[in-house]
Amino acid sequence: MKHTNKKCNHCEVDLVLGTNYEQHRLNKKDYICKDCYNKNILKKRMFVNGKYVSKTHPLYKAGRFKTFEGAAFAALEGYEKTTEGYVYIINNPCWDGWLKIGMAVDAEDRCNSYQTSSPHRDYRLLYARRFKDRRKAEKKTIHKLKKVVKEHNGEWFKTDRNTAQEIIGGLSITL
Repeated sequence: MKHTNKKCNHCEVDLVLGTNYEQHRLNKKDYICKDCYNKNILKKRMFVNGKYVSKTHPLYKAGRFKTFEGAAFAALEGYEKTTEGYVYIINNPCWDGWLKIGMAVDAEDRCNSYQTSSPHRDYRLLYARRFKDRRKAEKKTIHKLKKVVKEHNGEWFKTDRNTAQEIIGGLSITL
């Protein structure tokens, strides 16, 4: 234990390296003990499935969540107002040749939520593109796909990845 001759800026406890204080904080001249850091800093951050989410994310809400869906329910007002996000392509080998086109604030998180309904956890996110208005982009994608494919059921289309990806990729950035 090495005393630093410094006190925590929050609670004024003596800072002791290896006990209530870390060397990297001393190097940064960040004088905050572990307890105050956990109480004051970490509680103001958002984590989804263990990953840090920036305060600039449209669904930001301090806390720890397993999925963005859980975070969205916690910040439902923000979810309803959020227009930006992704249009994505998901497939599952059980439905050979069929692709799902959808939209979400976070495409990877959306794919993970599909995994819970599949005992084999075999849904794959094939492609995702970010848009300012994900709803408009998804609507245009589905409209265009219906013109070029013979079989479809809701948001599921019997087509190849390249066709779907070219349609999404070809959408105007100004959506």
